Formats: sequence, structure tokens, C-alpha cells
Amino acid sequence: MIDVDLAHEGESPYECFECGTVVLSDGAPDRCPNCDGDLRNRRTPLE
Repeated sequence: MIDVDLAHEGESPYECFECGTVVLSDGAPDRCPNCDGDLRNRRTPLE
């Protein structure tokens, strides 16, 4: 088990599950600007 710091300062990278585009954003973007796919925060580990 690892500790995850969820209070990130500044821009975070979000990666599209569909096309792999990486978007930098201060907030949580809804959809990928290229293909409208779902995004995940790359700083949050996949389970």
C-alpha cells in the first residue's frame, strides 16, 4: 500500500484512455479535446 497525495499544486497531467493525448490542466477536464474520450489524472495510480 502507498500513500497518495491528492492535494496537487498547479497543473496536473491528464491522459486520454482512447487516444493517449496528455492534457495539462489546473482543474479536472471532462473530456479529451481530440477524441472526446475519458481522461484520467496521471498522478493517480491505476488499480
